[in-house]
Amino acid sequence: MDYVFSPPAPVVLPVLGSPALFPVHRIYCVGRNYADHAREMGHSGREAPFFFAKPADAALAIAPGVTATLNYPSQTGDLQYETELVVALGGAGNDLDPAVAGSLIWGYGVGIDLTRRDLQAEAKKQGRPWEISKGFDHSAPVSAIRPVAQSGRIDRGRIWLEVNGERRQDGDLSSMIWGVDQIIAQLSRYFALAPGDLVFTGTPAGVGALRAGDRLRAGIEGVGEISLAIARAA
Repeated sequence: MDYVFSPPAPVVLPVLGSPALFPVHRIYCVGRNYADHAREMGHSGREAPFFFAKPADAALAIAPGVTATLNYPSQTGDLQYETELVVALGGAGNDLDPAVAGSLIWGYGVGIDLTRRDLQAEAKKQGRPWEISKGFDHSAPVSAIRPVAQSGRIDRGRIWLEVNGERRQDGDLSSMIWGVDQIIAQLSRYFALAPGDLVFTGTPAGVGALRAGDRLRAGIEGVGEISLAIARAA
């Protein structure tokens, strides 16, 4: 096949206990899916799940035992972290019932939804899209994927994040407003889901700002951990 230029390499994530790699198709994220986080962001109540997306190459794959380095992104003075359970899909479907949506799950990972919060706030104020605040380069660090065949279903368990050894987020997956099956089903009403899709499922309270030199460590019980260092902009 004759290309105008060489196509980019596929975006892939490591798989725990296997030399195989998980190819990333798309990245979807759920907003305000923990009540305590919704309150800290100035909202309340059980609203219907809403979604935004990041490009596939926003994923920053972090292997077990490795601390990845991310340059502090440009055009922001308020980079913030949000630790999330990432659901990796291995099946396809659209307009799914929650009772069958869980059959699409291939595995789970630990993710950090990085956000240029000042750009997001300005976009909201102006009634503009959020892409520049959410979809920048390497804005979606993700751990190795733990297959559901190893872990079983993950519906509860501790989710936490530390910055420079200080605990900043500490919650439980059982506190999600909308469970994983409900999220997948609702998402499938808007998009035809496909193998390789990643779904970031929301973050508990405690989100906050990062500075160059900060070191993050986050984990989810039964899934794994992730480590990230923030460097000065190149």
